[in-house]
Amino acid sequence: MNQYSRTVAIVGAAESDEIGNVPNKSPLQHHAEAAHNALADAGLSIKDVDGLFTAGYSTLALGEYIGVQPRYTDSTAVGGSSFVIHLAHAVAAINAGYCNVALVTHGEAGRNGRERSAAGLGGAGLAGPQFEAPYGIIGPPVSYAMACSNYMSRYGEDRTRQALSEIAVSTRKWALMNPKAYIKEPMSFDDYHASRWIAWPFHLLDCCLVTDAGGAVVLTRADRARDLPKKPVYILGAAEHHDHSMISQMPDLTVTPAHSSGPRALEMAGLKHSDIDLTMIYDSFTYTVLITLESLGYCGRGEGPDFVANQRTAPGGDFALNTSGGGLSYTHPGMYGMFLIIEAVRQLRGECGERNVNPKIALVNGTGGVLSSTGTAVLAVD
Repeated sequence: MNQYSRTVAIVGAAESDEIGNVPNKSPLQHHAEAAHNALADAGLSIKDVDGLFTAGYSTLALGEYIGVQPRYTDSTAVGGSSFVIHLAHAVAAINAGYCNVALVTHGEAGRNGRERSAAGLGGAGLAGPQFEAPYGIIGPPVSYAMACSNYMSRYGEDRTRQALSEIAVSTRKWALMNPKAYIKEPMSFDDYHASRWIAWPFHLLDCCLVTDAGGAVVLTRADRARDLPKKPVYILGAAEHHDHSMISQMPDLTVTPAHSSGPRALEMAGLKHSDIDLTMIYDSFTYTVLITLESLGYCGRGEGPDFVANQRTAPGGDFALNTSGGGLSYTHPGMYGMFLIIEAVRQLRGECGERNVNPKIALVNGTGGVLSSTGTAVLAVD
Protein backbone atom coordinates (compact mmCIF):
# COMPACT_ATOMS: atom_id res chain seq x y z
CA MET A 1 0.00 0.00 0.00
CA ASN A 2 1.29 3.45 -0.98
CA GLN A 3 2.36 5.85 1.81
CA TYR A 4 -0.39 8.31 0.80
CA SER A 5 -3.17 5.72 0.87
CA ARG A 6 -5.82 6.60 3.50
CA THR A 7 -4.12 9.90 4.37
CA VAL A 8 -6.95 11.98 2.87
CA ALA A 9 -10.71 11.52 3.05
CA ILE A 10 -13.76 12.89 1.28
CA VAL A 11 -15.89 14.50 3.98
CA GLY A 12 -18.63 16.20 1.94
CA ALA A 13 -20.43 15.48 -1.32
CA ALA A 14 -23.51 17.00 -2.94
CA GLU A 15 -25.19 18.16 -6.13
CA SER A 16 -26.50 21.66 -6.81
CA ASP A 17 -29.99 22.51 -5.54
CA GLU A 18 -31.69 21.49 -8.78
CA ILE A 19 -30.43 19.15 -11.49
CA GLY A 20 -31.91 18.04 -14.79
CA ASN A 21 -33.81 20.70 -16.71
CA VAL A 22 -32.98 23.93 -14.87
CA PRO A 23 -33.68 27.06 -16.94
CA ASN A 24 -32.21 30.42 -15.95
CA LYS A 25 -29.32 29.15 -13.84
CA SER A 26 -25.76 29.70 -14.96
CA PRO A 27 -22.96 27.16 -14.65
CA LEU A 28 -21.45 29.29 -11.88
CA GLN A 29 -24.71 29.12 -9.94
CA HIS A 30 -24.54 25.32 -10.13
CA HIS A 31 -20.92 25.48 -8.93
CA ALA A 32 -21.83 27.71 -6.01
CA GLU A 33 -24.88 25.72 -4.92
CA ALA A 34 -22.97 22.45 -5.07
CA ALA A 35 -20.06 23.94 -3.12
CA HIS A 36 -22.42 25.27 -0.43
CA ASN A 37 -24.23 21.94 -0.16
CA ALA A 38 -21.05 19.83 -0.04
CA LEU A 39 -19.53 22.05 2.65
CA ALA A 40 -22.73 21.84 4.68
CA ASP A 41 -22.60 18.07 4.29
CA ALA A 42 -19.04 18.16 5.64
CA GLY A 43 -19.90 20.42 8.58
CA LEU A 44 -17.52 23.07 7.22
CA SER A 45 -17.88 26.57 5.77
CA ILE A 46 -16.47 28.42 2.79
CA LYS A 47 -14.00 30.06 5.18
CA ASP A 48 -12.37 26.69 5.82
CA VAL A 49 -11.49 26.17 2.14
CA ASP A 50 -7.91 26.89 1.13
CA GLY A 51 -7.61 24.60 -1.90
CA LEU A 52 -9.80 25.09 -4.99
CA PHE A 53 -10.08 22.61 -7.86
CA THR A 54 -12.27 22.67 -10.97
CA ALA A 55 -12.36 22.06 -14.72
CA GLY A 56 -14.09 24.06 -17.43
CA TYR A 57 -13.92 27.33 -15.52
CA SER A 58 -10.90 29.27 -14.38
CA THR A 59 -10.44 29.01 -10.64
CA LEU A 60 -9.99 32.80 -10.77
CA ALA A 61 -13.62 33.29 -11.81
CA LEU A 62 -14.89 30.50 -9.59
CA GLY A 63 -13.00 31.66 -6.50
CA GLU A 64 -14.26 35.20 -6.92
CA TYR A 65 -17.85 34.03 -7.37
CA ILE A 66 -17.99 31.73 -4.35
CA GLY A 67 -15.72 33.77 -2.08
CA VAL A 68 -12.57 31.63 -1.89
CA GLN A 69 -9.02 32.99 -2.09
CA PRO A 70 -7.11 29.69 -2.18
CA ARG A 71 -3.56 28.98 -1.13
CA TYR A 72 -3.58 26.18 -3.71
CA THR A 73 -5.40 26.11 -7.03
CA ASP A 74 -5.80 23.48 -9.77
CA SER A 75 -7.79 23.86 -12.99
CA THR A 76 -6.60 20.69 -14.73
CA ALA A 77 -9.09 20.15 -17.58
CA VAL A 78 -8.97 16.94 -19.60
CA GLY A 79 -12.69 16.42 -20.05
CA GLY A 80 -15.10 14.51 -17.84
CA SER A 81 -12.38 12.58 -16.03
CA SER A 82 -10.94 15.81 -14.61
CA PHE A 83 -12.81 15.69 -11.29
CA VAL A 84 -11.66 12.15 -10.52
CA ILE A 85 -8.13 13.23 -11.39
CA HIS A 86 -8.53 16.14 -8.98
CA LEU A 87 -8.89 13.63 -6.14
CA ALA A 88 -5.32 12.47 -6.71
CA HIS A 89 -4.10 16.04 -7.00
CA ALA A 90 -5.84 16.97 -3.76
CA VAL A 91 -4.21 14.03 -1.97
CA ALA A 92 -0.81 15.26 -3.15
CA ALA A 93 -1.50 18.90 -2.25
CA ILE A 94 -2.83 18.11 1.24
CA ASN A 95 0.07 15.79 2.00
CA ALA A 96 2.54 18.42 0.78
CA GLY A 97 0.99 20.98 3.12
CA TYR A 98 -0.17 23.27 0.30
CA CYS A 99 -3.76 23.22 1.58
CA ASN A 100 -5.83 21.70 4.36
CA VAL A 101 -9.37 21.67 2.96
CA ALA A 102 -9.78 21.03 -0.76
CA LEU A 103 -13.02 21.91 -2.55
CA VAL A 104 -13.60 20.31 -5.96
CA THR A 105 -16.56 21.77 -7.82
CA HIS A 106 -18.36 21.34 -11.11
CA GLY A 107 -21.26 23.12 -12.80
CA GLU A 108 -22.68 23.13 -16.30
CA ALA A 109 -25.88 24.26 -17.97
CA GLY A 110 -25.61 21.56 -20.58
CA ARG A 111 -29.31 21.48 -21.39
CA ASN A 112 -30.28 25.14 -21.18
CA GLY A 113 -26.97 26.79 -21.93
CA ARG A 114 -26.16 27.49 -25.54
CA GLU A 115 -22.47 28.28 -25.29
CA ARG A 116 -20.13 25.53 -26.38
CA SER A 117 -16.46 26.39 -26.06
CA ALA A 118 -13.15 24.70 -25.49
CA ALA A 119 -13.32 25.86 -21.88
CA GLY A 120 -16.79 24.40 -21.37
CA LEU A 121 -15.68 21.01 -22.66
CA GLY A 122 -12.46 20.98 -20.72
CA GLY A 123 -10.49 21.54 -23.92
CA ALA A 124 -10.54 17.81 -24.64
CA GLY A 125 -10.92 16.38 -28.11
CA LEU A 126 -10.66 19.79 -29.80
CA ALA A 127 -7.05 19.89 -30.90
CA GLY A 128 -7.54 19.38 -34.60
CA PRO A 129 -11.08 19.65 -35.98
CA GLN A 130 -9.61 20.70 -39.32
CA PHE A 131 -8.14 17.21 -39.62
CA GLU A 132 -11.35 15.31 -38.80
CA ALA A 133 -14.42 17.46 -39.44
CA PRO A 134 -14.07 17.37 -43.25
CA TYR A 135 -14.46 13.60 -43.01
CA GLY A 136 -17.62 13.72 -40.88
CA ILE A 137 -16.01 13.21 -37.46
CA ILE A 138 -18.01 15.93 -35.71
CA GLY A 139 -18.87 15.63 -32.03
CA PRO A 140 -18.60 12.82 -29.47
CA PRO A 141 -21.46 10.62 -30.80
CA VAL A 142 -19.67 10.19 -34.12
CA SER A 143 -16.25 9.62 -32.54
CA TYR A 144 -17.52 7.07 -30.04
CA ALA A 145 -19.65 5.37 -32.71
CA MET A 146 -16.57 4.92 -34.88
CA ALA A 147 -14.73 3.32 -31.96
CA CYS A 148 -17.70 1.05 -31.22
CA SER A 149 -17.97 -0.08 -34.83
CA ASN A 150 -14.31 -1.10 -34.66
CA TYR A 151 -15.07 -3.19 -31.56
CA MET A 152 -17.98 -4.82 -33.37
CA SER A 153 -15.78 -5.73 -36.31
CA ARG A 154 -13.31 -7.44 -33.97
CA TYR A 155 -15.61 -9.17 -31.52
CA GLY A 156 -18.93 -9.56 -33.28
CA GLU A 157 -21.79 -7.20 -34.03
CA ASP A 158 -24.61 -9.23 -32.45
CA ARG A 159 -22.88 -9.93 -29.15
CA THR A 160 -21.70 -6.31 -28.90
CA ARG A 161 -25.22 -5.04 -29.57
CA GLN A 162 -26.61 -7.29 -26.87
CA ALA A 163 -24.00 -6.00 -24.43
CA LEU A 164 -24.89 -2.39 -25.18
CA SER A 165 -28.56 -3.14 -24.57
CA GLU A 166 -27.75 -4.93 -21.30
CA ILE A 167 -25.89 -1.85 -20.06
CA ALA A 168 -28.64 0.59 -21.09
CA VAL A 169 -31.46 -1.46 -19.54
CA SER A 170 -29.64 -2.25 -16.29
CA THR A 171 -28.59 1.37 -15.81
CA ARG A 172 -32.17 2.55 -16.27
CA LYS A 173 -33.31 0.11 -13.58
CA TRP A 174 -30.93 1.79 -11.13
CA ALA A 175 -32.21 5.23 -12.17
CA LEU A 176 -35.77 4.24 -11.30
CA MET A 177 -34.56 3.84 -7.70
CA ASN A 178 -32.93 7.29 -7.61
CA PRO A 179 -35.33 10.17 -6.84
CA LYS A 180 -32.88 12.65 -8.41
CA ALA A 181 -32.64 10.82 -11.76
CA TYR A 182 -33.83 12.82 -14.76
CA ILE A 183 -35.42 9.84 -16.49
CA LYS A 184 -38.33 8.23 -14.66
CA GLU A 185 -39.70 5.80 -17.28
CA PRO A 186 -38.81 2.07 -17.36
CA MET A 187 -36.88 0.77 -20.37
CA SER A 188 -37.30 -2.67 -21.94
CA PHE A 189 -34.96 -4.33 -24.41
CA ASP A 190 -37.58 -3.67 -27.09
CA ASP A 191 -37.55 0.03 -26.15
CA TYR A 192 -33.79 0.06 -26.55
CA HIS A 193 -33.79 -1.55 -29.99
CA ALA A 194 -36.68 0.61 -31.20
CA SER A 195 -35.10 3.94 -30.20
CA ARG A 196 -34.01 6.13 -33.09
CA TRP A 197 -30.56 6.02 -34.60
CA ILE A 198 -28.06 8.74 -33.66
CA ALA A 199 -24.83 7.59 -35.33
CA TRP A 200 -24.59 3.91 -36.25
CA PRO A 201 -24.17 1.71 -34.28
CA PHE A 202 -25.66 3.96 -31.57
CA HIS A 203 -29.35 4.22 -30.86
CA LEU A 204 -30.62 7.16 -28.81
CA LEU A 205 -30.59 4.95 -25.70
CA ASP A 206 -26.87 4.27 -26.15
CA CYS A 207 -26.20 7.98 -25.55
CA CYS A 208 -25.98 9.99 -22.35
CA LEU A 209 -28.43 12.66 -21.28
CA VAL A 210 -27.87 16.38 -21.71
CA THR A 211 -28.79 18.09 -18.43
CA ASP A 212 -28.03 21.04 -16.18
CA ALA A 213 -26.25 20.16 -12.94
CA GLY A 214 -23.52 20.92 -10.48
CA GLY A 215 -21.63 18.77 -8.01
CA ALA A 216 -18.90 19.16 -5.44
CA VAL A 217 -16.80 17.20 -2.98
CA VAL A 218 -14.72 18.32 0.01
CA LEU A 219 -11.50 16.63 1.12
CA THR A 220 -9.25 16.99 4.15
CA ARG A 221 -6.68 15.07 6.18
CA ALA A 222 -7.81 11.72 7.51
CA ASP A 223 -7.10 12.67 11.12
CA ARG A 224 -9.27 15.78 10.84
CA ALA A 225 -11.97 13.91 8.91
CA ARG A 226 -12.68 11.67 11.89
CA ASP A 227 -13.88 14.71 13.87
CA LEU A 228 -16.42 15.81 11.23
CA PRO A 229 -20.11 14.80 11.15
CA LYS A 230 -20.18 12.29 8.29
CA LYS A 231 -18.41 8.95 7.94
CA PRO A 232 -15.04 9.62 6.22
CA VAL A 233 -14.55 8.11 2.77
CA TYR A 234 -10.83 7.44 2.43
CA ILE A 235 -8.90 7.61 -0.82
CA LEU A 236 -6.95 4.37 -0.99
CA GLY A 237 -5.53 4.78 -4.46
CA ALA A 238 -5.70 7.14 -7.43
CA ALA A 239 -4.09 7.45 -10.84
CA GLU A 240 -4.52 9.21 -14.17
CA HIS A 241 -3.56 8.77 -17.82
CA HIS A 242 -4.27 10.17 -21.27
CA ASP A 243 -2.94 9.11 -24.65
CA HIS A 244 -4.59 11.22 -27.39
CA SER A 245 -6.83 14.20 -28.09
CA MET A 246 -8.33 13.48 -31.53
CA ILE A 247 -10.12 10.15 -31.97
CA SER A 248 -8.09 9.54 -35.14
CA GLN A 249 -4.98 9.41 -32.97
CA MET A 250 -6.33 6.93 -30.41
CA PRO A 251 -3.77 4.10 -30.18
CA ASP A 252 -6.48 1.41 -30.05
CA LEU A 253 -10.19 2.20 -30.47
CA THR A 254 -11.08 -0.69 -28.15
CA VAL A 255 -8.81 0.20 -25.19
CA THR A 256 -9.16 3.30 -22.99
CA PRO A 257 -6.42 4.92 -20.88
CA ALA A 258 -7.96 3.06 -17.93
CA HIS A 259 -5.63 0.22 -18.89
CA SER A 260 -2.94 2.34 -17.20
CA SER A 261 -4.77 4.30 -14.50
CA GLY A 262 -6.83 1.34 -13.25
CA PRO A 263 -4.01 -1.05 -12.33
CA ARG A 264 -1.97 1.78 -10.79
CA ALA A 265 -4.86 2.94 -8.60
CA LEU A 266 -5.42 -0.62 -7.40
CA GLU A 267 -1.70 -1.08 -6.76
CA MET A 268 -1.60 2.10 -4.67
CA ALA A 269 -4.58 0.80 -2.70
CA GLY A 270 -3.00 -2.63 -2.26
CA LEU A 271 -6.16 -4.28 -3.61
CA LYS A 272 -7.36 -6.49 -6.44
CA HIS A 273 -10.56 -6.51 -8.50
CA SER A 274 -12.26 -9.06 -6.27
CA ASP A 275 -11.99 -6.62 -3.33
CA ILE A 276 -14.23 -4.06 -5.05
CA ASP A 277 -17.89 -3.96 -3.94
CA LEU A 278 -19.11 -1.11 -6.17
CA THR A 279 -17.88 0.10 -9.54
CA MET A 280 -18.77 3.53 -10.91
CA ILE A 281 -17.82 3.94 -14.59
CA TYR A 282 -18.32 7.01 -16.74
CA ASP A 283 -21.15 6.19 -19.16
CA SER A 284 -21.14 8.88 -21.82
CA PHE A 285 -22.22 6.01 -24.07
CA THR A 286 -22.98 2.37 -23.42
CA TYR A 287 -19.79 1.56 -25.32
CA THR A 288 -17.73 3.58 -22.82
CA VAL A 289 -18.84 1.21 -20.06
CA LEU A 290 -18.17 -1.92 -22.11
CA ILE A 291 -14.57 -1.15 -22.97
CA THR A 292 -13.80 0.46 -19.62
CA LEU A 293 -14.67 -2.79 -17.86
CA GLU A 294 -12.17 -4.53 -20.12
CA SER A 295 -9.52 -1.80 -19.87
CA LEU A 296 -9.72 -1.78 -16.07
CA GLY A 297 -9.07 -5.51 -16.09
CA TYR A 298 -12.39 -6.82 -14.77
CA CYS A 299 -12.42 -9.07 -17.83
CA GLY A 300 -10.26 -9.71 -20.89
CA ARG A 301 -10.40 -7.90 -24.21
CA GLY A 302 -13.51 -8.89 -26.12
CA GLU A 303 -14.99 -10.52 -23.00
CA GLY A 304 -17.13 -7.55 -21.93
CA PRO A 305 -20.33 -8.84 -23.58
CA ASP A 306 -20.17 -12.04 -21.55
CA PHE A 307 -19.29 -10.09 -18.38
CA VAL A 308 -22.47 -7.94 -18.50
CA ALA A 309 -24.82 -10.63 -19.83
CA ASN A 310 -28.16 -11.52 -18.22
CA GLN A 311 -28.53 -8.20 -16.37
CA ARG A 312 -25.59 -8.97 -14.13
CA THR A 313 -25.07 -5.25 -13.46
CA ALA A 314 -28.75 -4.46 -12.71
CA PRO A 315 -30.29 -4.25 -9.22
CA GLY A 316 -30.15 -7.74 -7.76
CA GLY A 317 -27.20 -8.76 -9.92
CA ASP A 318 -23.84 -9.78 -8.51
CA PHE A 319 -21.84 -6.85 -9.95
CA ALA A 320 -22.98 -3.44 -8.68
CA LEU A 321 -22.39 -0.89 -11.43
CA ASN A 322 -23.49 2.75 -11.85
CA THR A 323 -26.09 2.57 -9.12
CA SER A 324 -27.20 6.20 -9.53
CA GLY A 325 -28.54 5.58 -13.03
CA GLY A 326 -25.41 7.04 -14.57
CA GLY A 327 -24.99 9.56 -17.32
CA LEU A 328 -27.41 7.49 -19.35
CA SER A 329 -30.43 8.03 -17.07
CA TYR A 330 -29.54 10.13 -13.97
CA THR A 331 -27.72 13.25 -15.14
CA HIS A 332 -25.00 14.31 -17.58
CA PRO A 333 -24.39 18.05 -17.92
CA GLY A 334 -21.34 17.65 -20.17
CA MET A 335 -18.55 16.47 -17.88
CA TYR A 336 -19.88 13.71 -15.66
CA GLY A 337 -16.99 12.47 -13.53
CA MET A 338 -18.00 14.45 -10.44
CA PHE A 339 -21.28 12.56 -10.15
CA LEU A 340 -19.49 9.20 -10.11
CA ILE A 341 -17.69 10.35 -6.97
CA ILE A 342 -20.85 11.67 -5.30
CA GLU A 343 -22.71 8.37 -5.77
CA ALA A 344 -19.74 6.33 -4.56
CA VAL A 345 -19.47 8.46 -1.41
CA ARG A 346 -23.18 8.15 -0.68
CA GLN A 347 -23.15 4.40 -1.27
CA LEU A 348 -20.16 3.94 1.04
CA ARG A 349 -21.93 5.98 3.73
CA GLY A 350 -25.14 4.00 3.31
CA GLU A 351 -27.19 7.00 2.20
CA CYS A 352 -28.82 5.65 -0.98
CA GLY A 353 -32.00 4.13 0.38
CA GLU A 354 -33.44 1.21 -1.55
CA ARG A 355 -30.63 1.18 -4.07
CA ASN A 356 -27.83 0.96 -1.48
CA VAL A 357 -25.59 -2.07 -2.02
CA ASN A 358 -23.72 -1.64 1.31
CA PRO A 359 -20.22 -1.44 -0.14
CA LYS A 360 -17.02 -1.07 1.84
CA ILE A 361 -14.77 -0.41 -1.16
CA ALA A 362 -15.67 1.38 -4.41
CA LEU A 363 -13.78 1.99 -7.63
CA VAL A 364 -14.54 5.16 -9.61
CA ASN A 365 -13.34 5.62 -13.20
CA GLY A 366 -13.89 8.82 -15.16
CA THR A 367 -13.33 9.17 -18.90
CA GLY A 368 -12.73 12.45 -20.71
CA GLY A 369 -12.53 13.83 -24.21
CA VAL A 370 -13.14 11.24 -26.92
CA LEU A 371 -11.99 8.24 -24.87
CA SER A 372 -8.88 10.38 -24.36
CA SER A 373 -8.24 10.53 -20.62
CA THR A 374 -9.05 8.59 -17.48
CA GLY A 375 -8.87 9.09 -13.76
CA THR A 376 -9.33 6.10 -11.47
CA ALA A 377 -9.81 6.26 -7.71
CA VAL A 378 -10.37 3.58 -5.08
CA LEU A 379 -12.47 4.73 -2.12
CA ALA A 380 -13.33 3.02 1.17
CA VAL A 381 -14.89 3.37 4.59
CA ASP A 382 -13.80 1.72 7.83
